[in-house]
Amino acid sequence: MRLFFLTLFLSSILYAQGPYDWKVTRAIDGDTVEMQVTFLPTELSNKLYVRIWGIDTPEKGWRAHSVHEQELGTKASEFTKNTIANAKEIRVSIIAWDKFGGRVLGDLIIDGKSLRQLLLDHGFAREYYGDKKQGWD
Repeated sequence: MRLFFLTLFLSSILYAQGPYDWKVTRAIDGDTVEMQVTFLPTELSNKLYVRIWGIDTPEKGWRAHSVHEQELGTKASEFTKNTIANAKEIRVSIIAWDKFGGRVLGDLIIDGKSLRQLLLDHGFAREYYGDKKQGWD
């Protein structure tokens, strides 16, 4: 029952879509960031993970399927980290809950530019809408 009310609560907050000016605490990888939020109940963490909607970046670490993908994933992650670190203003727009739960889908608007589009424009991502992922080799 508690989970039902939590889901209802979070859904009502995220329904407005933003943009919000929550603080980015870290880039997890090229297409996922951790945000610090203040609206969650005290029993829960004040962290919300935002997966950039409509793109896929290469995996890094043990999730990479090859050394080449690992290298590309590291470059995508560094691009996201550097873009966030050098930003004057970051806003987040929420689109929906992610299919993996615990994350939301959205986009960061960094100094007026979409992180999604920046990753695509610089070749660190490709469009992805939940279908079967393609390899990076």
